[in-house]
Amino acid sequence: MTENMYEIKDKIRQRFVKVAIDPTAPQRYPTGPATAKKLGYDPAEIDGLPASMTESFAGVGNPLGLHEVRPGETVVDIGCGAGVDSILAARKFGPSGRVFGVDMTAEMVKKATDIAVAAAVANVEFRQGEADRLPVLDGTVDVVISNGVFNLCFDKPKVLAEVFRVLRPGGRLQMADILLGDAVTDEQVEKKGAWSD
Repeated sequence: MTENMYEIKDKIRQRFVKVAIDPTAPQRYPTGPATAKKLGYDPAEIDGLPASMTESFAGVGNPLGLHEVRPGETVVDIGCGAGVDSILAARKFGPSGRVFGVDMTAEMVKKATDIAVAAAVANVEFRQGEADRLPVLDGTVDVVISNGVFNLCFDKPKVLAEVFRVLRPGGRLQMADILLGDAVTDEQVEKKGAWSD
């Protein structure tokens, strides 16, 4: 990774720290519960979550809408943010399953953990980590979910290798993300603001 890539990664981290600390501040992308509802989340489920959680929602789709999460499954949520998808997954399968939310920012991990404790959701755990180095054991996960994170990762093949490392045989990836239909130049890749603004 070039020095500029480290700077870009830090800028991405700073952007999401701001969303954790001051979620009502203007962003260059839609956030909050209204955005989640527009993206296909069940309004009753979103309204049933603490406002302190949904106000930090910064997803781009609904990975849980792609396939049902089943009782007893273990789920990893890459880039969990304040924990919206993690908590919804944990509630869907009840106490028989387990969710591990992973986020690169300590602020989001703390926020998600505090909210889960206050909401008495016992089968979810939040860990600080990155998509290309997941703090999860090999072959222990049934489902990996991710919402708007993959596009922010530099080494996508490495991230996919991590996903397959943690998945059990027959496991699945449920991902909502944004894609670019055209090729990008090296100059565009190196532009810090293109990744985080």
